[in-house]
Amino acid sequence: MEPNTKSQPAAPRLFLPAKRALTVIGVLGLAAVSAALFLRYGIIQNSALGFACEGGEQSRICTFRLAAILLFGRGVFGWTALIAAGINLWRPNVVAFGIGVVFALLGLVLYNTRVSALAAALLVLSLARPSPGGK
Repeated sequence: MEPNTKSQPAAPRLFLPAKRALTVIGVLGLAAVSAALFLRYGIIQNSALGFACEGGEQSRICTFRLAAILLFGRGVFGWTALIAAGINLWRPNVVAFGIGVVFALLGLVLYNTRVSALAAALLVLSLARPSPGGK
């Protein structure tokens, strides 16, 4: 018997960011979680600051607090993460993956949990997609 001489086609390489890109995304993710936790517990849920800002105090921190409340009230963090995750699922690339991770983490901490969790699931799913670079 002759051995099978036909070679099997190589399996496509899956999308996985390089080590350097993963390090950068990890640092950005840690910074996003840290900033979101500070924003949530240090500024938004701070009772004294909330009373002062609602009482009419005109300061940068009150403006920043109001902007953050408007952003998560409209779901900007979650929807941005979902759009980036959808782009990354359709055509995997490191930039869309990084944007998706950062905004998903911001959304998970800042009250956009449902859409951000869906975006995080899509980001994990995108790791099973073939890399656009080929084999």
